Amino acid sequence: MKLNLAMPRGLRNYYQLELESYNRELSISNLPAAWRHLERAHILGQAWFTEHTHVHWLMLKFGIRIKNRREIIGQLPRLLVGGVKSFVGAIPTGNTGGANVPPLRKMEIPEDLQRILERFRST
Repeated sequence: MKLNLAMPRGLRNYYQLELESYNRELSISNLPAAWRHLERAHILGQAWFTEHTHVHWLMLKFGIRIKNRREIIGQLPRLLVGGVKSFVGAIPTGNTGGANVPPLRKMEIPEDLQRILERFRST
């Protein structure tokens, strides 16, 4: 069993860029673009407990902001279990993390994110 403790520093930079883009788009109420950046941050961070849990926390807050009951309810179990699954390396790769996607569904990773993840796979 592989334990995922700390996100590689270089990968963390890309993860942070997605969160900064999320905040920028959210600040101008471009909600679809903000959500896309959260999904991308989820894909990048889902293998690490802290980053994975943080994105689900932001997704929950986003659901509350837009008053989307399905998203709010869908994020609660993800917050409770998602980070633990990351810690032990049992996550479905590519999953975008929203309540509109089953939590255990493996999904295709966008090409640009796949290249980034491959660069840091062995670090």
